[in-house]
Amino acid sequence: MALVRWEPFREIDAIQRQMNRLFDELLPITREAPDGIAFVPPAEMEETADAIHLKLEIPGIDAKDLNVEVSAEAVSISGERKSETKTEEKGVTRTEFRYGKFQRVIPLSTRIQNDKVQAEYKDGILKLTLPKAEEEKSKVVKVNLG
Repeated sequence: MALVRWEPFREIDAIQRQMNRLFDELLPITREAPDGIAFVPPAEMEETADAIHLKLEIPGIDAKDLNVEVSAEAVSISGERKSETKTEEKGVTRTEFRYGKFQRVIPLSTRIQNDKVQAEYKDGILKLTLPKAEEEKSKVVKVNLG
């Protein structure tokens, strides 16, 4: 048996790399956005016996600027923000622009019928109804005990 020298700082370094990787996955960094943080639309997913219901909050974007692609295993939403805020106060005009592309890919837990997806976009909320594939609806899994 080989004797291995314990180096606590190597373990701390490994933990730091793992934490950095975790934060990179949660908050993607891009060079395109002025503040370095990309826009990632928040999502909410609910699974029923017949379908998966997915809601995304994408305020300030026209439906024509959104691209939604659905495969049997994932949903990809991409688009471009073109936002401008203009305020006039005491003779001073303040204008803020917010532009940038975004993309979010959401993996699905079960296969769906991507040719029967229903979509609705209203008041900045994108609602997708993703019907499950027939083989997934009647799928029964036997669990071994022991």
